[in-house]
Amino acid sequence: MTTPRIVVVGGGAGGLELATRLGRKLGKSQRADIVLVDRNPTHIWKPLLHEIATGTLDSGLDEVSYQGHSKSHGYRFQRGTLSAIDRDNRTLTLEPIHDQDGAVVLPARELEYDYLVLSVGSVSNDFGTPGVARHCHFIDSPQQAESFRRNMLNTFLRYSDPERRTHPKLTVGLVGAGATGVELAAELFGASRMLHSYGFTALDSGKLEVHLIEAAPRILPALPERISRAVHGELERLGVKIHVDTRVTEANANGFITADGEPLETDLSVWAAGIRAPEFLSQLGLATERNHQIKVHETLQSLDDERIFAFGDCASCPQPDDKRVPPRAQAAHQQATHCYHNLRAAMDGKPLKPFVYRDRGSLISLAHFEAVGSLMRGASARSLFIEGRLAKLFYASLYRMHQMAIHGIFKTAMTVIVDGLNRYIRPKMKLH
Repeated sequence: MTTPRIVVVGGGAGGLELATRLGRKLGKSQRADIVLVDRNPTHIWKPLLHEIATGTLDSGLDEVSYQGHSKSHGYRFQRGTLSAIDRDNRTLTLEPIHDQDGAVVLPARELEYDYLVLSVGSVSNDFGTPGVARHCHFIDSPQQAESFRRNMLNTFLRYSDPERRTHPKLTVGLVGAGATGVELAAELFGASRMLHSYGFTALDSGKLEVHLIEAAPRILPALPERISRAVHGELERLGVKIHVDTRVTEANANGFITADGEPLETDLSVWAAGIRAPEFLSQLGLATERNHQIKVHETLQSLDDERIFAFGDCASCPQPDDKRVPPRAQAAHQQATHCYHNLRAAMDGKPLKPFVYRDRGSLISLAHFEAVGSLMRGASARSLFIEGRLAKLFYASLYRMHQMAIHGIFKTAMTVIVDGLNRYIRPKMKLH
């Protein structure tokens, strides 16, 4: 009897947690061959990207090497980008890997699988808005976050010379007042204060102007209104200029054009409005939604193939209330656990269970200034509103829970200690 192979494509929060658990439970005992595939060599928790974008978090300290992590946790890592699936022969094709000069490092490869799991996450949706792809920064990956950070530092340097200033204040336009846009807006004010304190720029936060633009009637439209109101007030106290019921119709080199024809000139433009699954998912021969999410049963199995699973932001999973599982980090965390149990059941010939999403609440961190959120009270779904230090503590615990899932309790505890020491040893932001 051959050892079954489970291939997990996508090493985001859910994918890495699943591969880690499969490796610990099945890979180390050689009951299954577990392979994780990702286009990047390292993992970073996606909710941290807005901190990487402003330099308040050094990605080099928090990123996890898939190759090193795999050795300790019983799975194998293959770097590559999925390009095709042959369901008849149960193989998948990975695109060639090129170096920075375009030379082929590894040619296209094929991997066999017995079970395939797709957890490739999501990307920002520009809705076809003219000019956005060319003129706006996106914060979907560590590379994009680093690109924004470098541009931000250069813009602050440029504004240190009064003769090179484009506007009276350094102006940033953020389109999309979901969690990413809101948290990035607050982080920018924290970053400007730190840059000024380190002598990097003559500008303080009073010379920074941040515009947060949202097409919906309020910011954080997917979260409870009480959280939206509290965050709105805190952002305005920081100095963020909030534009709701405002739709952007065009982006250009000077900023944005809104639906009423009014221009908004910016030095830095960021697009964080809406998400969709990666487009290539609609080219794999699997049923997908218009936003390229793979259609799955309640068991997380693809409608087209019971040996292909999908979860997280890239999957459209129905729920008992006829809604779909929301694209949230806590949903991916819950689905990773559920997918593990269903994979075990499928291998053992047992019936698979439907996934039911349970909302544990929502938390928004506004840099070091404030945190706001709600926690769900058990099955009653009554929410407990929290803010201040307690909310900051719960927000930080979300990342620690992810670390425990991929590292275990002991290593996470050591990481907490090291992180505490780094706050005294290293600068509070990445300045280079």
